[in-house]
Amino acid sequence: MNNDSDLQIAGDILEVPHLLQPAKEHPTTVAEFIGLAREISADRTAWEHLVEYDATTRWYHRLRTGPGYEVWLLSWVPGQGSGRHDHGRSSGVLTVLDGELTEHGQRGPRTLAPGTQHVFAPGYSHEVVNDSLDGAVSLHVYFPGLTEMPMHEMPRCTPATAEPVTA
Repeated sequence: MNNDSDLQIAGDILEVPHLLQPAKEHPTTVAEFIGLAREISADRTAWEHLVEYDATTRWYHRLRTGPGYEVWLLSWVPGQGSGRHDHGRSSGVLTVLDGELTEHGQRGPRTLAPGTQHVFAPGYSHEVVNDSLDGAVSLHVYFPGLTEMPMHEMPRCTPATAEPVTA
């Protein structure tokens, strides 16, 4: 017992119902969505057998939905990309499961290795590409669920300036 306090608790504190947090059935915070992505990523038996590679189009499969969120599994053959887009009013967590992807975002290109997680806010514009010679697999958690994915024109670079030029 701590003698520095006037507070004393008698009996079993866990029997006081208002002190207990109800168990959450679904994630509601960014940290919980990151945790959900990590949990799914770690359980390869839950998703590995579902992965397909399609050379003509990006393959995707919705793994899970819950109140206000959905989880997607995507595969990427070498050279496949998403095109520059945003996710409308949805935030998200992108997790690379296998292979390597390159994200071309608002701060320039960045390599996403297996285990990398990238959190983005609504309206964040980027392109994801498999620049490697091997297939890649990624997990995407969107909250709220993805209802739109507006495409954006890619800025062009002129040889003289090597700076992006918008049309």
